[in-house]
Order: sequence, then C-alpha cells, then structure tokens
Amino acid sequence: MRILISGASVAGPVLAYWLTRYGFAVTVVERAPSPRKAGGHAVDLFRPAMDIVDRMGLAGAVQARKTGTEWLSFLAENGDRPHTLDVGRLMRVVSDRHAEIMRDDLGEILYEATRHDVEYVFDDSIASLTEDADGVEVTFERGPARRFDLVIGADGLHSNVRRLVFGPESRYTAWIGAYLAVMSIPNYLGLRDRISGITGVNRMVGVYGGAHLDDARAVFLFRPPAELDYHHRDVARQKELLREQFAGMGWEVPRLLGEELDRATAFYFDSITQLRMDTWSRGRVSLAGDAGYCPGPAVGGSTSLAVVGAYVLAGELAESGGDHTRAFPAYEREIGDYVRRSRSFAVGAAKRLIPTSPGALRTLTWGMWLINHIPTSAARTLTDMGARGLRLHDEVRTKDYSRGLTPRTGVTG
Repeated sequence: MRILISGASVAGPVLAYWLTRYGFAVTVVERAPSPRKAGGHAVDLFRPAMDIVDRMGLAGAVQARKTGTEWLSFLAENGDRPHTLDVGRLMRVVSDRHAEIMRDDLGEILYEATRHDVEYVFDDSIASLTEDADGVEVTFERGPARRFDLVIGADGLHSNVRRLVFGPESRYTAWIGAYLAVMSIPNYLGLRDRISGITGVNRMVGVYGGAHLDDARAVFLFRPPAELDYHHRDVARQKELLREQFAGMGWEVPRLLGEELDRATAFYFDSITQLRMDTWSRGRVSLAGDAGYCPGPAVGGSTSLAVVGAYVLAGELAESGGDHTRAFPAYEREIGDYVRRSRSFAVGAAKRLIPTSPGALRTLTWGMWLINHIPTSAARTLTDMGARGLRLHDEVRTKDYSRGLTPRTGVTG
C-alpha cells in the first residue's frame, strides 16, 4: 500500500517512521528545498511524546539536543528588579518526563531516522488531489503526477492538503487572542541556560540561547484588542506590526526591534490560532498534527500532540490492515479527547502567559515565587495542574500497536 505524506517537519516523519515499521510504502513531499537546519524555535515534548520517541530508539538523540534552559528571568514593565523562575521545577510540576528541543533539531533527528526507508521529495508540493474508488491521483507543482492509496496532510497550520480537500482555512480557524513572533539573532547577551525578558500588560519579550546554539532567539508574545490585518507571507508588514505593538517598551526591546530585526537570519510571525474541525478525514485523505488539530502555537503543546497523533494514525492503519474506512474513524476516536482538552487548555494558557491587567501580572510573578519555594506536589495542587490543567499531556495513554504485529512485514504495498 502506497501512502503519500505532505510535510517533513514533525508529524510527517513520525508518521512515516511507524508506517514503514508496519510495512507500508511511504513517500514524503516537502515544500522546503531541504531538511531545515536553522534551529527553529524551542518546542516541548511531554511524557506521551517522549515515550513514543523512546519506542523509536530516539530518546537519547533528543536528550543530547536539549536546549538546556534552566532559568527564566524577566523584568515587569516599569519594574526595577527581575523575577526568576526555576524552569526545572516548573517542568517537574507539569510533566514527569519532558524535553525542550529546537524544532528543527527535532526534525533533523526524525529525518535521519527515516531517510533510508522513506522516499523524501523536497522542493515540491501537492497541486491537486483527485480521488476515485481505488486511490488518489496526485499532481505536483514540479514533479510528475503519481498515484497513491492514501494521502495524509501533515503540513502545518496553513495546510495545503486541508485547503485542497476541506476548503479555505478560514472555515476552521479561531483566533484565541494573541500573536507570536520569533527571530534568530546573535547571542549578544551570552545566554546559554536562561531565558531573559520583560513582561507588561498584553505584551512580553524573551531572549534565549541554547546548549547547542551559536546564536539566540528573540520571542514576542502580544495581545492586541482585535485581529491584525496582514498576510502570513508578508514579512515586511509583519515586522511593521511588531514594531507598532512593542513601541515604548524598555529593556533590550529597542535594539531587538531596530538593528536585530532588520538583519535577523530567520523570522516567524503568526496569530495564535486554533483549528476547530469536527473531523480531519475525508475519503482517502486524513490530516495529522497542526494540519488537523493545532490547539494554538506556543500555548497548547502542539508538538507533543502531533507526535501522539501521528503514532496513533499509523497504528490504526496497521491494525485495520490498511482499511482507511476503519482506521480513520478509529484514529479520530482515539485522540479526540486529547485534542479537545488541548484546545481548552490553550485558550486559558494564552491568557495566563500574557497578563491582561496589572493584577494579572502580579499574579504571574506570585505564581513564579510559589513554584520556586514550595514542594512540587503542593505546586501541582495550588496551580490547578490536574487532569484538566497543565498536566493534561501526562494524563494521555496511548495504545501499544506493536502487539500482534511484526514490524516491517505486516501490511505490504
């Protein structure tokens, strides 16, 4: 059985890994000209995702590429002293098993683990999908048309596959009140194990380095009163908006929005937008990761959700013998609760991370003091991090699809 995956970031390679383990023939098409190695921004893998990475034999590689962030230190806007948080203690409150890694480092690890068994096609994208009773005819922007049994969109929040099959993105997206920008800058602050920044009402800025980074990242989170008018590929307009939103903020912000923004080697800007689809499968096409159920960049644990979703989709296809009419509904049932809880959590997290009032800012600093000074068990209770809170990822239990299956010899194409 031949399966085409669109997207080679996280969900795509994880899905490709497990599908090849079960004997499927997999092709991954990626719009970028090559695997990305610029570092990207930091993402979190919580226990269920780390358990899956462990089953893939990649936990050691992930641990070796951890960012090494141990401390968060920020000034309150118009404040005179920094507030510091022990990040390690916070992560122990949130999850029993966790790793923070640069997104592109994770992508590189996943690519290296799959490139010998998976056909990767870079610098190309799907142009059209035509389904019939026996498969899907796929045309590409550059390469010749090909035929596949199934197609999976793992191509991110602005998914091309979703647009082609389900219609315009605007039908399914909900802005949850904030925006995120990340840019690569020289590590002129000499940061290695610390995030430093400044926080005010409705806006915050942080700069961090990493144990394996030669440069640093500047992160901007802000909450405007209404949605902004821009196109997601109009970088000049995005930089203009960023300067408007952070005008007058102190600390390192004038330098970041001046010379550093002008010469940034990589720049990302997007709304913190949530996908709300009732189903992410149609016919012989399904969606995985942010393409199908992004809870919101930077606030909903989307990377862990993508890893789990890809693992489950591959497992359900294997258990059904490649019958998508059984596998796709089973996949959606299996991760549906995780998706819905991630959505709910992300809406609250967007409010907590970016204080909406001076009182909310004081609450944030008080919460940091508590985490630094009280036992982990007490911190979990006091900060409402139970099954419906920040520990939602650790509450997820995934099926063991290896039982009764013989890897690499199960379903054949």
